[in-house]
Amino acid sequence: MFDALNAGFNFFIGLGAPAMMFIVITLLSLVFKVSFSKSIEGGLRMAIALTGMGAIISLLTGAFGPALNSFVESTGVSLSITDLGWAPLAVITWGSMYTLYFAFICIIMNLILLFTSLTQTLNVDLFNIWNISIIGLIILEYSNNNIFITSIFVVFIYALMLINADVMKPTINELLDYEETNITTTAHPSLLVAPIVMVFNKLIDICIPFIDKYDFNAEILNKKIGFWGSKFAIGVYLGLFIGLLGQQSPQEIFTLAFTAGVALELFAYVGGWFGPAIEPLSDGVTTLMSKRLRGRKLFIAIDWPILASRAEVWAVANILAPILLIIAMVLPGNQVLPLGGILLTVLTPALLIVTKGKVIRMTIIGTIMIPLFLWAATLIGNFLTSASIAMNNFPAGLSEGQLFSSVDSDPLEKMLAVLLGKAVDTMDLSLILLSVAALAAYILMFVWYFKQMKKDNLKAAELNKSSFTKQKAVNVSE
Repeated sequence: MFDALNAGFNFFIGLGAPAMMFIVITLLSLVFKVSFSKSIEGGLRMAIALTGMGAIISLLTGAFGPALNSFVESTGVSLSITDLGWAPLAVITWGSMYTLYFAFICIIMNLILLFTSLTQTLNVDLFNIWNISIIGLIILEYSNNNIFITSIFVVFIYALMLINADVMKPTINELLDYEETNITTTAHPSLLVAPIVMVFNKLIDICIPFIDKYDFNAEILNKKIGFWGSKFAIGVYLGLFIGLLGQQSPQEIFTLAFTAGVALELFAYVGGWFGPAIEPLSDGVTTLMSKRLRGRKLFIAIDWPILASRAEVWAVANILAPILLIIAMVLPGNQVLPLGGILLTVLTPALLIVTKGKVIRMTIIGTIMIPLFLWAATLIGNFLTSASIAMNNFPAGLSEGQLFSSVDSDPLEKMLAVLLGKAVDTMDLSLILLSVAALAAYILMFVWYFKQMKKDNLKAAELNKSSFTKQKAVNVSE
């Protein structure tokens, strides 16, 4: 019996991530009473999106593989891990059955927090559960598959995401000019970096508050930069840079430049397919929850691009791109060459929320925080590569033994996952004490950040009330 189940499971895994997720998304949607056609559509969209991402990664790695090797040899800079952006993480996690388990326990946690009124947020952004899944998979890897500790850590991080979505909501309303009755928010995991941003923002308040006098309009900056700051243009610059330093021929340099431009543009384009793929399932979950929580005010959390309409997100991402590349080349302990994640949209939304769109503050804090993302990407490079090989989706174009990683969201949480996993596996007292201290510091920082956001929300509400009262008085006098 066990052998038959094991053989069936291995056959299912052997179908590959796109086929697996076509079946899983379709069946889950049907369970949540989504129509048959919509369920099939969601499953097909997911399979096609995963296939498309795999094709883009292969295109990028196939073109850049030889150049990156020459780059390392000619410059002596030991950046032996290639950053492929968020896509390979999504492919790895959605190719693992653990992702469905993590999704299940996170949905349960969301329901518990809703029914106990500890959150007002219902997170329907189910696709981005892969951000949480990768943290869980890291703990499993380093803890010798301790599912108990892994589950606790995963739901703990997910709970913080929901609480963060609640406390950010007034600021989101302010930044996006939403009415107070608006229910849209985001619980994207990348925004868990906001407490660290808050620390540096408060230090700027104390040390150099005068810099706000020199702030500028990001929308005007974006218009002036124009296509020079677009994704495909940044890809071209990157290809030229790597090609020249790798001492490639003119033909090879042009090929790299154009390939990188195509890849960065396609990452964003194909990335947009995942949302519609998961939408039928999200709608089914939302409908079910709305029936169960009648009379309660709910915030509906979707993906972070609700913040993408703010020009500051893209202006600062463009400013930080060359800074990221320079820091990567000189940062001690870094082995990652930024490529797929060259645009730090995993950081700029949190910068926007905490600073309320002050471009100079966003740039300063972003520059200070770049090492954290590079070190985290370096730390998980071996794990991602080995996991990719085990799942038979190692990016085509990378040479045997070549490591890849991702300059992506949740760097602190990934570091904590590695530390916690090692402590659980070895039961080494010093590692256990270090883990406890690190988790305590992490929790205290979040609590402090939560209180600061509450204070800022209260001040903003009082200012709005005062402005409304003054305006009303003016209208009466007229």
